[in-house]
Parts: sequence; structure tokens; C-alpha cells
Amino acid sequence: MKRQNARTLALIVSILTYLVVGAAVFETLESKQEKSHKRRLDARKYELMRKYNLTKENFEELEHVVLQLKPHKAGVQWKFAGSFYFAITVITTIGYGHAAPSTDSGKVFCMFYALLGIPLTLVMFQSLGERINTFVRYLLHQAKKCLGMRQTEVSMANMVTVGFFSCMSTLCVGAVAFSHCEGWSFLHAFYYCFITLTTIGFGDYVALQRDDALQNDPRYVAFCFVYILMGLTVIGAFLNLVVLRFLTMNTEDERRDAKQKALLSVSKPRGEVACLIPLSASTSSTPVIDDAAKAKDLKGVYTEVLHFQTICSCLWYRSKEKLQGSTMIPQELTFSDAYLPQDSNCPHYMEPASTGCVCSPRQCASISSITTGLHILSPFRVFKRRSSV
Repeated sequence: MKRQNARTLALIVSILTYLVVGAAVFETLESKQEKSHKRRLDARKYELMRKYNLTKENFEELEHVVLQLKPHKAGVQWKFAGSFYFAITVITTIGYGHAAPSTDSGKVFCMFYALLGIPLTLVMFQSLGERINTFVRYLLHQAKKCLGMRQTEVSMANMVTVGFFSCMSTLCVGAVAFSHCEGWSFLHAFYYCFITLTTIGFGDYVALQRDDALQNDPRYVAFCFVYILMGLTVIGAFLNLVVLRFLTMNTEDERRDAKQKALLSVSKPRGEVACLIPLSASTSSTPVIDDAAKAKDLKGVYTEVLHFQTICSCLWYRSKEKLQGSTMIPQELTFSDAYLPQDSNCPHYMEPASTGCVCSPRQCASISSITTGLHILSPFRVFKRRSSV
């Protein structure tokens, strides 16, 4: 199974398992509370119906009116400040649900507005997060140099640590501010900040919904807007650092597989690109390919040769014009040259006792070493290609 398929299957299984575990935990924690709360509300409902002599239909009508009045309890929502607040919750996908368009034209515009705004916002936060990570990496590098540390390179662990503490600091600052301004406990305010900055947006806790704050407290309104945008930037930087690295793994694997296929395709040419024949003083006068060279895959041969581009031109260089009809080697396997086919009619065909090079010794300068893995070329004397070729 391909690595990408195995990783995807593992992720699917992990998510399904995570969902099952989460459902079991939430059922255990919330089920009993839900039942008891429902019983208390039903008891209060029948008490009010008896007290005010309401029929079931009257109570349901009253209930509907109360639900419709709930958004207006917080004050006017569709002035500029409230509309700006709503626009933030749309393009950031927070979606509290505290306000929603009621007209058909508003609903249509909201769909088109979100269709363009959400991708732009995601790209903006991702780009801004990447810039923040680059700046933080630079600061850490300079700090390590100032402290005289031997290892000044910034590791992934350093960046993750800084990102984690940045996120926690952002959540704690917001929790302190909202607990003071909204009258929530620190836990509930921290919960609100987390739900907001992770764009979950349940809407059970929403800032700026008391005492007409949207109209009467512009400084608090500005703080809320700035906090949401800056907090999302910090969270986006952390996700850029941690999550996007895993998101690119499949792309990197696909690119690696494509390169391997390109290398393997060279193993099946229409016109066979012959290997150089290893020569040995102890062998017979007939050129014979060594058994190890037969077993060696052409992929490995090409890779090793092309990573060592100081091959004598008389052995390896031929223009592509002279190789018409033979298999074209992929661009990544070439250095603007092609391999010389080996046959007895070739003007550079070597006899067994030959050194393997037909250049004059004055024209080629020997080199000190060759890649050790290039076993099939070891019997030859290999030279640097002349710069004039």
C-alpha cells in the first residue's frame, strides 16, 4: 500500500475513533444534567400556566415571542458596529448565531459575501502566521547568539514551545478582560475565548450583548474586534507551524513518487542505452558486462552518474541531435547531454586493455576520487569534461 493511502486510512480510523470516544465522554458528562434541567423547566412551565391561567397554545405563542425578542435584548444589532461584528463572525467562520439576516436580500448577500470572504481570510491568516513565525525564528536566533550559546539554530521544538505559550497567553489575557467586562467567571471567559479563537462559535457566550454595549461603549467594542482578529492571527501562526507541515506530507510523497517513476521509465527505452563495459586486466579480450553491473538497476546508475558531473567528454558527451530515435531522458536526469551508446561500431569503442578514454592526456586532467557507489564505472579512468566542449 502506498504511503499516502496508508496515512489517509490511518487518519480516517483515528478520527472515527476520536469521535466515538468524544461522544461517549460527552454523554457521560452532560446526559444527567440535561434530564434534570428539562424536568426543572417543565415544572416551571406548568407552574406559570396554572398561575396565569394559560392554555398550552397561549404558552407556546408567548414562548415564540420571547425567543424572537432575545436578539433585541442586547440592543440594536444592525447599526455599523453591530454589522461589522457580524461580518467578522461570517468571514472568520465563528458564526455565533446571535444575529442573522432576516431579509431575503440579506441572506443572498451573506452567502456571496462569505463565498469570497472566507478564502481571503484563510489565506490572509495563513500568510500572516507564516510571517510571524519567520520573525519569531529570527528573534530566537538573535537571542541565542547574544547569550553565547553554541547551538544557535532554531529547532522545531523551540518554535512549537513559543507558539504554545503565545496561544495560552492570548487566551488568558482575553479571559481576564472578558470576565471583568462581561461579569463571567474566569473559566467561562476562558471557554468563550477558546471557542471564539478556534472558530467553533457555539453562541452560548457572546461578548457585546449586554447593556447596549455595541452603541454605548466604543472602546470595549474596539477591544473586542482587535482581540478577535489578533487572537485568530496568533492561533493561525501556531496552526501554520504545526498542522500545515502534516498537510504537505502527501504532496511531498506524490512528488517523490513522480520522480521515481521518471527514473524507472529510463529502464525501458526503445533504443537501449548501453552501459559502459567494465574492463579488467585479468579478464579475456572480449568486453563482458560484470554480473554485479547486470544486477544493478539503471535507476541507480543514472542517479549516481548525474550527481557527479565531471565525466570525461569523450566517453559521455554526445549532443541530443545524435540520439534521435532513442529514449529521451527526463530533464532531471540530464545535464544537457545524453549518454553515449556502446557498440562495436562506435568510434570510441574500447578494447579490453584500453584505459577507457580516447582523449589525449594533455586534454584531460585526472580527478582524485569518484562516488564510491558508482561500481560499474570503477574499471575506467574517468576525467573531467573540458570546459571547451
